[in-house]
Amino acid sequence: MIRPILPYGDVILRKPTVEIQPDFPQLKGLISDMYETMYSASGVGLAAPQIGESIRLFIVDGTGFEEDEPGMKNFKQVFINPVVLQEEGEEWAFNEGCLSIPGVREDVFRKARVLIEYQDEQFAFHEKWFEGMAARIIQHEYDHLEGILFTDKINPMRKKLIRSELEHISRGNHRADYKMKKPLVRR
Repeated sequence: MIRPILPYGDVILRKPTVEIQPDFPQLKGLISDMYETMYSASGVGLAAPQIGESIRLFIVDGTGFEEDEPGMKNFKQVFINPVVLQEEGEEWAFNEGCLSIPGVREDVFRKARVLIEYQDEQFAFHEKWFEGMAARIIQHEYDHLEGILFTDKINPMRKKLIRSELEHISRGNHRADYKMKKPLVRR
C-alpha cells in the first residue's frame, strides 16, 4: 500500500525516533508499504518518520546508481535500529533532494565512509562499512531518524534563499507527483 509522505514542517519529522522490537506489529507489511511508497515517488531511500512512524527504521535501494558506481548494483536493504558508529574520509558534495521536501535540491557535504550497526528484517545484528553513494544515502536516511533534514546541513545563505519555498511546503503548498499528507505543524 502506498502511504502518504509527510512534508517539511510536519512535527513528526523533527521528533526523536524509538527502537523497535521483533514483535513490532505488522513489521513485514510496513516494510513492504515503505518500498512501494518509495518506488511510487521515485526515491532511493525512505525513513519511517516520513510516513508518520516515529521508529528507527529506514529502507534504501540505490541500484539506480549502479552505472556510476558498480558497488551499488545490489544495494537494496532494510536498516532497523541503526546506530552510526563512525564517519570518516573527505567530505564531498552532492546535490541532494528529499521526498519530504519536493522540488528542493541543494548541495550537501557528507563524509565518504560510514560504519553502521543495524538489524535486518530478522533482527540479526550487523556492523558494516559503506562508502560513496551508499554511505551518502545511509547518512541522509539516518538523519531522518535523528530529526535532521538535509536542509539543516546546507550553507546558511542558501537556506535563506529557499526559506520561502520551505514555508510554502510547510503550509501544504507543494507540487509533488506522489501522495503527500498535509503537514501537522506545532502552533
